[in-house]
Amino acid sequence: MAHTTVDSAPGPDAAPDAVLLKAPEAPAPVAPARRRPPLALLLALLLALAALALLLLAALAPGLLTSASPIETHPVEALTPPGAAHWFGTDQLGRDLFARVLHGARPSLLLGLGATVFAITGGTLLGLAAALGGRWADQVLMRLADILLSLPPILLALLAVTVLGTGSLNVMLAIAIAFVPGYARIVRAETLVVRRSGYVEAAVGLGLPRPLLIVRHVLPNAVGPMLVLATVGFGTALIAAAGLSFLGLGPQPPSPEWGAMLSQGRRFLSTAWWVGVFPGAAITATALVVNVLGRRAQARFTRRTDA
Repeated sequence: MAHTTVDSAPGPDAAPDAVLLKAPEAPAPVAPARRRPPLALLLALLLALAALALLLLAALAPGLLTSASPIETHPVEALTPPGAAHWFGTDQLGRDLFARVLHGARPSLLLGLGATVFAITGGTLLGLAAALGGRWADQVLMRLADILLSLPPILLALLAVTVLGTGSLNVMLAIAIAFVPGYARIVRAETLVVRRSGYVEAAVGLGLPRPLLIVRHVLPNAVGPMLVLATVGFGTALIAAAGLSFLGLGPQPPSPEWGAMLSQGRRFLSTAWWVGVFPGAAITATALVVNVLGRRAQARFTRRTDA
């Protein structure tokens, strides 16, 4: 007759080895706690977004914020201090400074935006040519970029605008020439990484044509990081454009551009400080807002790529 043996749980007098043979239960995985950004950072981001919305409104529809003309002169009211009638006061020709600062947002932002777009376009073309054009093309283009990077950007922009001439478009091109080498090096480095990736090698193995391969796979992945960095570079381009306008190389009067207004106001700092302070404050605030949002976007992109 068969006997059935039933294994019972080890009692208190069981040998220690019997207890050790039981596999320990693995602890349940604990999801990492998501760090919440500090309250000060959230407040700074909210203020930056609100300021950016105000800047866009001033650039797109300044008439919604003021009904005063930015170019109409009133010599009787020249150099009127800030007050209820004129929030930012008036300049040496009696023009309302609040209206001029608001209407000056469009040409000032367009100078910085245009210079950034031109710099991104030129940097992308040069970076792709250096990474995909072979050893000689890489050596020549990168040595040229090193020479240009050795010069201060504002000096290089001054040299370029001296050759091109004054005006808004020439200022954009001059600033773009100064910033192209930095963007070109970024695109070159990203292109070299993307070119060795598995999906690019698979596309090459499938016989995808080279132009289509560059447009579909290499270009989007190489330009992505540069677009994030361009948000920070926009603030630098804005300051450079204001500097060239301050020297009289940008939009000419009576155009309400911040750099030109700041140049005109420097003559009245001792008698009418508001003529130069408010355009300078607009330049500073815009650059600060763009840098805060750009640094935040750069930090989020870095964490996403490292994850």
